[in-house]
Order: sequence, then C-alpha cells, then structure tokens
Amino acid sequence: MKPKSIYWQFSVLMIAALFFLSGCASSTLITSDPLGAKLYVDGRHVGSTPYNYTDTKIVGSKTTLRLEKEGYEPLNTFFSRTEEVDVGAVIGGIFVWPVFLWTMKYYPEHYYELYPYMRDDQYDNKSIAAPKLETKSKAERLRELKQLFEEKLITESEYQKEREKILDEDKK
Repeated sequence: MKPKSIYWQFSVLMIAALFFLSGCASSTLITSDPLGAKLYVDGRHVGSTPYNYTDTKIVGSKTTLRLEKEGYEPLNTFFSRTEEVDVGAVIGGIFVWPVFLWTMKYYPEHYYELYPYMRDDQYDNKSIAAPKLETKSKAERLRELKQLFEEKLITESEYQKEREKILDEDKK
C-alpha cells in the first residue's frame, strides 16, 4: 500500500505544479497594418506580423517592440505585463506565494499602424509641413487616451484635460 500512496502524492504534486506554473506564461497576438512588418522584440528580430508572442516575465515587466516595413516609417513602442488580471495565477498565488509575480497578463492582441514615408513630391510647395494624415474619430481618440491613462503613461489630470478638449471640439 505504501508505494501507491507515494505515487499518488507525487502525481498530485506534479499536476498542481503544472497548474500553478501554467499561469506564469502570458501571450498576445501582435498585428500591424500593413501586415508583414518585420518585428523586433527587445532588440531581437523574431519574425513578421502577425506574430504570437509569449513570455514568462513578471508583473510590471516591459517589452519593447520595433516594427519595420519597406516604404513605412519604423515604429518603436512597448507594452507592459500590467494589462489584465490572470485569475489562474491569483488562485495559484494563494497556495504558492511566488506565483503572485505572474498575476497580470497581456491583452490578447496588440495592433499597430505603420505610416508610409512621405516623398518630397508629396509636400506642399508653399509649406514645409507634411500633408495632414487621416484624422481619427472622437471615439478612437478617447479610447487611446483612456488606454494611456490605464497604462499610467499620463496622469488623471492630463487625462481629464485632454478628454474635455476632445469632447468640446463640436462646441466651437
């Protein structure tokens, strides 16, 4: 009877360890417009968009991205492992405290838009400024502003001030 008991305990322990450790990984799909941009993650070329990115970094870790495509301006950006709560890791952290280091995860998808390079013949002869790019809708700008606030890239007062500017545009 003793060997079965040890085997059973070992099996339960291994299953629990796998369950708790599975909460450590987080994935996100990185897409771009246009598709097929070269993707560099933390300075290393990893492929082209769309790209499924997975890591086991701890809460608060930043991942830097660089997207490049011929004919488009390179885009440098980042995302942080503070975007969504990982319920499985929180439950695991109750039983094994270090798992709390992985209680946050990435949004399921990150989308980036690349802008084409401007040729000299696209500039207005009377001014040096580039032509105006498409303007985003009020709702899109408010969503982007809210995301900046949630990612703690701007303060609440900056958020409120910019939000009021966007909402007051029609009143002018």
